[in-house]
Amino acid sequence: MKALIFAAILSVAILVPPAIAQERDVDASAHWARVLRVFVNDQGEVDFRGLAKDSTDLKAFINYIARVSPESTPVLFPTMESKLAYHINAYNALAMYNVIDSGVPKSLSGLTKVRFFGFRRFSIGGRAMSLYTYENEVIRPLGDERVHFALNCMAVGCPRLPKTHFTASELDDQLDREARRFFSEPRNLQRVPETKTVRLSEILKFYTEDFQRRSRSLIAYVNRYAPDKIPEDYEIEFIGYDWTINDQNRSER
Repeated sequence: MKALIFAAILSVAILVPPAIAQERDVDASAHWARVLRVFVNDQGEVDFRGLAKDSTDLKAFINYIARVSPESTPVLFPTMESKLAYHINAYNALAMYNVIDSGVPKSLSGLTKVRFFGFRRFSIGGRAMSLYTYENEVIRPLGDERVHFALNCMAVGCPRLPKTHFTASELDDQLDREARRFFSEPRNLQRVPETKTVRLSEILKFYTEDFQRRSRSLIAYVNRYAPDKIPEDYEIEFIGYDWTINDQNRSER
């Protein structure tokens, strides 16, 4: 009898009517949208000082991520686009919160990188995992390499953080937009015609296998989004990754 009573209580606790769950999802997205609108500038830099003083919306979204995910509540995420949009927004929000919770370090290099990505764990739909595990065991296996132009660990070397959140209905266009923007920035793509060399962000080195899954080479992949085509016979060099925290106030620190 006790087992039956416990099972009944548990079922009441976890069964949420779809309409209510959907409303919570919309509310959660609004919290994240306000964070991006208020604390991220047009260059993708974050006002961590201001955010640390007013983190109500960020914490509300983090709490939502802890309870809800495509795995824990699949009814809310019926399409691949809805799943991927959730994961991109969640990863970016968790990384942002991680910076605040870590005391806003100047850089993620060295041992700080290990703690930031490997040791610190977060609840994602009730499952505890690190940012490293989240990216490599949950997000990358979904198979869209364009996420590497959208996922943001809050370092200067990351893709630019948009002031708007990712949505299921616009995701394909948003990811293409971020890919084009990424390769339009000299910090991520530099041509050296004199030596027939192209210098690429180290992100292309970190995830070469993802980018070459549907392209014969890295240059062939880059040419899908770069404003000007790169000759296929160019040699590739990589631009060192900048792990400095992408803080609007970093020049004052």
